[in-house]
Amino acid sequence: MELDLGEKVELIIGRETDLGFNVVINGSLEGLLYKNEVFELLERNTKKIGYIKKIREDGKYDISLQPQGFLNVIDTHCATILKKLDHSEVLHLSDKSSPNDIMQQLHLSKKAFKKALGVLYKKKKILIEKDKIILVK
Repeated sequence: MELDLGEKVELIIGRETDLGFNVVINGSLEGLLYKNEVFELLERNTKKIGYIKKIREDGKYDISLQPQGFLNVIDTHCATILKKLDHSEVLHLSDKSSPNDIMQQLHLSKKAFKKALGVLYKKKKILIEKDKIILVK
């Protein structure tokens, strides 16, 4: 069974290693999900949707839990921020917020958060103030 880069696959989370999590892809192939790319709590034997990030020379696959490519990812991150803002209209985060605060509130890395803020700001969907983000109605 050959998989392509970016392909959506079904994962079963395996054991945690120093690098990340071993995963079983579509019930039969082996892959690795790197710790620095996981922004949620994962438990062994749970099913997740993932995406092929890289096909290694040893025949194993590097996996991501997010779709690959800037356009796929940025839309998802923007939607996460807008969903949070729909509930409260103000988000007490800014581009100066700590990575931990961003991770706790949005489950996004700081880099992903800042890129999504830029897109939302350019689309005039948010206002960015010193210590908060406001939804534009």
